[in-house]
Amino acid sequence: MSLPDAVMKPPMHRLQQMLERSMAQDWPCGVLYVVATPIGNLADLSLRAWQALLRCDVIAAEDTRATRTLVQAWGVETPLLAAHRHNEARAAQAIVARLQAGERVALVSDAGSPAVSDPGARIVRAVHAAGLRVVPIPGPSAALAALMASGATSDENPAFVFAGFAPPRSAARQRWLQHWCALPAPAVIYEVPHRLPACLADIVAVAGPARELTIARELTKRFEEIVTLPAGEAAGWLAAHGQRQRGEFVLIVHAAVARDTPDDPAVDAAHRLAVILLEHLSVRDVARVLARACDLGRDDAYRLALAASQAGSE
Repeated sequence: MSLPDAVMKPPMHRLQQMLERSMAQDWPCGVLYVVATPIGNLADLSLRAWQALLRCDVIAAEDTRATRTLVQAWGVETPLLAAHRHNEARAAQAIVARLQAGERVALVSDAGSPAVSDPGARIVRAVHAAGLRVVPIPGPSAALAALMASGATSDENPAFVFAGFAPPRSAARQRWLQHWCALPAPAVIYEVPHRLPACLADIVAVAGPARELTIARELTKRFEEIVTLPAGEAAGWLAAHGQRQRGEFVLIVHAAVARDTPDDPAVDAAHRLAVILLEHLSVRDVARVLARACDLGRDDAYRLALAASQAGSE
């Protein structure tokens, strides 16, 4: 099937208009521009982000080598300044000094949105503390890209939680997952390849094999894969092809399906017990007691404990 002429030969005057519109925007000095960069596909850099990188006096980068690949591809010659987790405090002071001198500074991470599960937040806080302006230039985000393709949210329940990277050890990871997987919203998790099989096993142990799970691999890149399946089938999917254990991963543990049992006497009894226990215990501890005493699943027990806590605070 042949492509439309507008795809093969995009109207250059339209591109020129958009570029001129981006260039005509106000770019004040003494401002920190927090710039989202592509998570894999270099074509995902926005015109506004490109203009910010061009116009700034320096680019503060988490990894100057990774950022150099991007800026060279887009013809940006702005000098780079290292600003990573090991020198963030010192870099923040240097950036504040530059801004106070009237310079424009762009802040980027390796990929995606800076200061979101990446270094940069300390720098942003230091700039705010100095009474200076911070301007976000939004764009690519692995978490949001995975959510877009997962179908895990809805108009009726648009909530989700971003949990970030899972702890490296299984015991700590299972405790961590018990918290995030019990919430009435999908949980977005980042994981590295060498820990992925163990993390998938812990998700099954905590959330159960029937819980829906989205695995998004190598988003926006050549070997991108996105699949939603029961958590119990995830290990088999991962092992089916050797290349699937490579790359960068986003996991979305979908919210548990709520059970509609408003008139169940056992649920009423569990709710009354939760109200009493909450006088002395945390929501998490109450959920553990309910799970054992009332023979409830972890998700149902936590949901009951949380509902009792919220009802008691109203």
